[in-house]
Amino acid sequence: MIKSIIFCLFFGPIYSQLPFNNWDDEMVEVVHPDKSGVLMSVQTIFDEKWHELNQPFFWKHIMRLSPDSCLLNVGTSRQILAKFSVKDWSKLSINQKSIIKENLKKEYNLSSDEIIKCTTGKSDFYKFDKVYESLSKGVLAFERFHCDPWYAQAILLIESPGQLLKSSAGAYGPFQLMPSVARAQGIIVSDTLDERSDFDRSAYAASNLINKICIPNAKRIFEKKNIQFKEKDLWFRLFVMHIYHAGTINVQAVFDKINPSEGGQELIKAMWKTEAGKFGNSSQNYSQLVIASQIILNEMVGNDCVRLFSCSGD
Repeated sequence: MIKSIIFCLFFGPIYSQLPFNNWDDEMVEVVHPDKSGVLMSVQTIFDEKWHELNQPFFWKHIMRLSPDSCLLNVGTSRQILAKFSVKDWSKLSINQKSIIKENLKKEYNLSSDEIIKCTTGKSDFYKFDKVYESLSKGVLAFERFHCDPWYAQAILLIESPGQLLKSSAGAYGPFQLMPSVARAQGIIVSDTLDERSDFDRSAYAASNLINKICIPNAKRIFEKKNIQFKEKDLWFRLFVMHIYHAGTINVQAVFDKINPSEGGQELIKAMWKTEAGKFGNSSQNYSQLVIASQIILNEMVGNDCVRLFSCSGD
């Protein structure tokens, strides 16, 4: 029997002869002239309605918004209140900006102590068309290194998408590894050679970090509180991503401050609004960016129907 499926928006079952270990039910073989490759399904985001939350909705707009525009938004919820051109907003005095913000608080019935932020567009940073070609490479590399490929796709979409940039803190490469972290995972970072720029070596170090440090520490945190989890749960993966970004100590600090009795979406949402240790604004935003970028990826591929890998069998 020949099984062939037309696949739209990453929906539907998967048939594949590719040697994927425990993640084969999430792998999508995209066959399209401009978008071929192997990706991880993002269906859970829609099944669990993460896409309906204000925060991912907000960051999706920011990722696609030109840097000459900005959005006024509620700091705690990221509810979008107004849009301005950066040029027009910068011309306003501090007093004029305050009046606009106070009027928005009244219009949207917000508390007087609510912080309204102005966030500029970041489409110049999030180059999704350029990073797309590396996603399949990353997914297959992580699978080869026996690490959940979902993390490769998530990291590549938000850390240094389609570019080889060095952060102000010194993180570098497609998986944005700090020098000390990269060295600890077995790759060379020296004055004469920086293997973080090599995709496969960087993928090896990142997958090693996730397998040996991030996932085990996430499990330890939950097991200590007798919180039930599954490693494929989206909320668990997002928690692991926070450890990848902020480090175990800082994630432990915010977890202890929240003091949850169970995991799930509510825990991640609480992390978006809680600061502790060095777990601040950028850390809170991290999993929001992960969700938003996956939604954009879904739209990129889902605008066209694609044919899944066909296989023969009895």
